Amino acid sequence: MSRIKDLPEIIPIFPLPGALLLPRARLPLHIFEPRYLAMIEDCMKTPHRLLGMIQSRDVPGKDEKTLHSIGCAGRLTAFSETEDGRYLITLTGISRFRVRSEVSGFTPYRRTEVDWADFSRDQGHEETDPGLDRDRFFDLLTRFFSMHQLSTDWGSLTDAEDELLINSLSMLCPFEPDDKQALLEAPSLETRRETLVMLMEFGLHGGDDETVQ
Repeated sequence: MSRIKDLPEIIPIFPLPGALLLPRARLPLHIFEPRYLAMIEDCMKTPHRLLGMIQSRDVPGKDEKTLHSIGCAGRLTAFSETEDGRYLITLTGISRFRVRSEVSGFTPYRRTEVDWADFSRDQGHEETDPGLDRDRFFDLLTRFFSMHQLSTDWGSLTDAEDELLINSLSMLCPFEPDDKQALLEAPSLETRRETLVMLMEFGLHGGDDETVQ
């Protein structure tokens, strides 16, 4: 378990629209751009092996995308290299962070100075969601997956603990980047589940007011 005082103040970041990493969850990534290959190589040389996943967004009148203020750092916990030089990695979510400022330097990838203080609960124990009605939730999920022609291991989902269930679906479901950001910024597992339900209902009913708890 990481403590805030042990986390670095500056981390490399990977702006990837639509990709969501959450604390204690795992995110597989396929790395092939030269600047991000260099980022992974540099990351592996550090004792913490952390990099930040963050959403970028367009700014009217500017060519360069800006960053959202909140991302999630993951520790590089699995690595393999293909014959043609690509990297297949897995990040394990450690903690969300707030961007203080972007750091200039000579690296081909972006780096930011970050603040971990607002997310101390991310370094705590796995969360539960006492208000989760699994029967109603899975009924909604079945309809949502059917509509989007998605497949999954229903047995594993049914048996999953609250946090693994809600966070995995938040990461995997095909939502827009701004919706993924809302799921990331949810202050608790319960509010993340409520946001997830709202997004699935909106996708099914085009904004009807029907909700599932």
